[in-house]
Amino acid sequence: MRALIVTAVTAEADSVVRGLSGPVPHPDHTPEPRTLPGGYLIHRRGAFDVLVAGVGPAAAAAGTATALALAATPGYGLVVSAGIGGGFAPAAPIGSLVVADAIVAADLGAETPQGFLTVTELGFGRSVHLPPAELAARAAEATGALLAPVLTVSTVTGTAARTTALAARHPLAGAEAMEGFGVAEAAAAHGLPVLEVRAVSNAVGPRDRDAWRIGEALTALADGFRALGPVLASWGGPS
Repeated sequence: MRALIVTAVTAEADSVVRGLSGPVPHPDHTPEPRTLPGGYLIHRRGAFDVLVAGVGPAAAAAGTATALALAATPGYGLVVSAGIGGGFAPAAPIGSLVVADAIVAADLGAETPQGFLTVTELGFGRSVHLPPAELAARAAEATGALLAPVLTVSTVTGTAARTTALAARHPLAGAEAMEGFGVAEAAAAHGLPVLEVRAVSNAVGPRDRDAWRIGEALTALADGFRALGPVLASWGGPS
């Protein structure tokens, strides 16, 4: 299965590539990334291309769509959104992994006096993408990850009030990040299934930059893709 793995920033892509390449890749065996139109960097690792698409759902959608449109034949059979994110305590502690069983646009909609309405409830489209259930379950088992919804937000949560509101609307959520729904929208436009994998760098809650553990999360991301690579490579597509 040829897969496109989409990250927001270079540090995330490097961690994914490190995991897919094994613990100590030889420098002579590490090809330079290619640059796609738009300035997007893409790394090739066997059956996997690892893309740096930018931060936020719009950038993620644009970068993913560009890579999919320019893909050589045979095209991709799967798109994966990957990177670090915030975890909802206590289910997803720092350093853990979350595999999405639903990719949710958590702040795409409208605030009303009666509460938040999703874009689906407004009648303007969809607010949830569902990864293939069997693949998501296998990915979570292989990596030791929590299998739970991952929320996509345009603004990272940084207050107790926002945390409470999100948890009330999405009580099963495991993590939040900024790109998954954008990646999923682009994948869906090309008729492709999508998966999302997040390594937890911080707890969702009041912003405390000193408590973030980005290095620990990036290590967990690399370890996760070391275990996930064979699962993705052997997946035969939706049944």
